[in-house]
Amino acid sequence: MTGRNLTRRDLIALGAASTAIGSLAGLRVSRAESAGVPATELARLTATEVAALIRERKVSALEVTNACIARIEQVNPRLNAVVSSRFDDARRDAERADADLARGARIGPLHGVPMTLKDSFDTAGLKSTYGTTGRATFVPDADATVVARLKAAGAILLGKSNTPEFTWSFETNNLVFGRTNNPWDVSLSPGGSSGGAAAIVAAQGVPFDIGTDTGGSIRVPAHFCGIAGLKPTAGRVPRTGHAVGPEGHLQSLTHVGPMARSVADLALLYDIIAGSDGRDPHVVDAPRPDYRSVAVRGLRIAVHTDNGLRTPAPSIAAAVTSVANALQSAGAVVTADLPPPLGEIIEIDDQIYRADGYAWLHRLLERAGTTEPGPDVAPYLAWEPLTPAQFSAAMERWDTWRSRMLQWFERYDAIVCPVTAFDELAHGAEDAADAYPAFTYTYAYNMTGWPAAIVRAGTSPKGRPMGVQVIGRPWQEHVVLAIASEIERQFGGYQAPPG
Repeated sequence: MTGRNLTRRDLIALGAASTAIGSLAGLRVSRAESAGVPATELARLTATEVAALIRERKVSALEVTNACIARIEQVNPRLNAVVSSRFDDARRDAERADADLARGARIGPLHGVPMTLKDSFDTAGLKSTYGTTGRATFVPDADATVVARLKAAGAILLGKSNTPEFTWSFETNNLVFGRTNNPWDVSLSPGGSSGGAAAIVAAQGVPFDIGTDTGGSIRVPAHFCGIAGLKPTAGRVPRTGHAVGPEGHLQSLTHVGPMARSVADLALLYDIIAGSDGRDPHVVDAPRPDYRSVAVRGLRIAVHTDNGLRTPAPSIAAAVTSVANALQSAGAVVTADLPPPLGEIIEIDDQIYRADGYAWLHRLLERAGTTEPGPDVAPYLAWEPLTPAQFSAAMERWDTWRSRMLQWFERYDAIVCPVTAFDELAHGAEDAADAYPAFTYTYAYNMTGWPAAIVRAGTSPKGRPMGVQVIGRPWQEHVVLAIASEIERQFGGYQAPPG
């Protein structure tokens, strides 16, 4: 196998030789070395693969942790994706994980798997800024719910990934840490708000991160960086300990979900972080069927390449069309159709956000101690609120719109469409006057609360990854993941960026 990079199949097969080779007298080699697995290859594996190799003692948690740290140190100077780190503590965590495994302790599904987490989550003992200057040095004493659940499953936290202030942008830039760059081209944005997460996962610094999505903040950066992401149904995953919490009239818009390099990882992580925590009052314990039990054949899928609000780049439309054809060849019943109510979403979205004159945003700043907000937040602070009658009318209009969307969706199991109208995003492009409609492809489905996944399904004319979006009925994440898995199978899914 010399002279070429090892495939994942090579790595797992080679691991079978590790015990015999490593036991030879006089050899002091790591498990990975004894299995013929270069350290650089360990960082390329998915969370599912890493967890299996550690569980089977073919590699150690410390080896994988060191490989990920080395990769982060290699790529982060040009990306600025990881903004706070705990590398020494992570190595100690990995040593404990290896010792626990050696003594036969019960382990979780992510035992020894490294991760980073978006800096909009509280992490005990590690700076958690939310991208705002008032929290630039703030260190919480408790983990957010999803952080605690991942740690309990055995994952090892390496550091925090960059976010715009209060997650409030489709790009990733703030006054605390600056901007994050796209690993495919540093002159481009990775998108936002989970841009740091998408960039470091795509660059193979860690197998996964956890993002949040209030208008497309998981799906947009996953699209631009070429990874997979899942926005679960509103009410699936607690927001406790997150910058934008579970309170107020906008709470249903913010969803917490995984970002990784495979659909299998999305399913694994989603199952760990979902479920009520007894604190987020909007999260319920609904059944979570296995996506592998879903047959794509016979599923009714609506497809559109243009939502009538912003025509996408031709390459985006072509990718969606190719996916539609592939799903039809797999036996799905594919129909070109567009939800008629979509035309109202820009006006409704504007009304509900400014309904209270952005008083909710003022409160976020006050709680954080931020007196000088950045350019993503400051322009909204002078808006006048609606009158009480206008406020209630806006909420009623939103609910009526959601009801009409549900009625249209009765005839289908899923929707396949673009993630955004852009096949690349230059730094500062979101500020363009006509940019906002380009993101209606994602935020429409925050307004419905429906689950949505994104998986790479093509390459732009300039050689950059492009994703497609799969949207499902409420609580039907397993259907969304099954379709995304079929797309991944037919189109190859994640590919590594250069460097």
